[in-house]
Amino acid sequence: MKLLKRIFQSSVSLSIRAYNSNAPNKKPPKILITGGLGQLGVECAKHLRGKYGRENVILSDIIKPSTEIFNDGPYIFADILDFKGLQKIVVDHRVDWLIHFSALLSAIGEQNVPLAVRVNIEGMHNVIELAKQYKLRIFVPSTIGAFGPDSPRNPTPNITVQRPRTIYGVSKVHAELLGEYYYYKFGLDFRCLRFPGVISSDPPGGGTTDYAIAIFHDVLRKGHYECYLKPDTRLPMMHVRDALKALSDYLEAPNEILNRRVYNVTSMSFTPEELADQMFKHLPEFTLTYKPDSRQDIADSWPQVFDDSEARRDWNWKPDVDLDNLVKLMIKEVKEKIIANGF
Repeated sequence: MKLLKRIFQSSVSLSIRAYNSNAPNKKPPKILITGGLGQLGVECAKHLRGKYGRENVILSDIIKPSTEIFNDGPYIFADILDFKGLQKIVVDHRVDWLIHFSALLSAIGEQNVPLAVRVNIEGMHNVIELAKQYKLRIFVPSTIGAFGPDSPRNPTPNITVQRPRTIYGVSKVHAELLGEYYYYKFGLDFRCLRFPGVISSDPPGGGTTDYAIAIFHDVLRKGHYECYLKPDTRLPMMHVRDALKALSDYLEAPNEILNRRVYNVTSMSFTPEELADQMFKHLPEFTLTYKPDSRQDIADSWPQVFDDSEARRDWNWKPDVDLDNLVKLMIKEVKEKIIANGF
């Protein structure tokens, strides 16, 4: 009996070590990031390479990368509209996880709806079928833009009426529903986070919430910013550090603790006026004017405050960066970027 007990304890101990995420002998996942040269891709690759190793995170896009990005780690050409090309990448690189960032954002999508349909919807069809075929864990970001004027805006819960009014939002609701269907029908490990406006030092990329990025670039370069939203337009936001923390934590969460495949996440909500008030504490000399354009209509249909209580409950989501820290980080990071680029 004592011998059997020792054998049993030994086997349990080995099992625990084998499945411990911190165990040195656990093989890290091989991760492919599509649309890698967009707002989140490069920073996401840096973050995940720090966790899983430089060679285990492959950045991809259809654009030629800068020398710095190319030297940071594996970078390949990947067209999400080319299914056979994607198959070859997954097979050749033995991909385990797929992070699908390729998309046209809200304001840009409205300017070219046919292209947005191809990239955001047909591209999604390709990557989700790819994930099903090769049994990949797939992450697809969604957005506050997946809600519309019929949705409750303050707060906006995880499950409610959506019905967005932009092709970007429509494509993201499509992605959410298709991913959930593939999870229930085929057992696909589909994961999706609805992000608020994500703020980073990279130049704005055509989203409606990007005023909160552009204001730092224009103020630090020119001392003035003209905002395309009204001063009292409240929208949910988060710094890119929190976006990457949420993505990483969610990707690593065990399936058995997840009650949903799609979660809201947020850090804060503020208006252009409230953001400017915080900036004036550090940059008292700049000027700000307002000239609302078509993006105001988009913002008026979106959530003002995001309810992410389900993410906090299920996988212990908690943001680190508040508004004051966001302003300090952005001033520092945008200044560094301006100096590095020589203007």
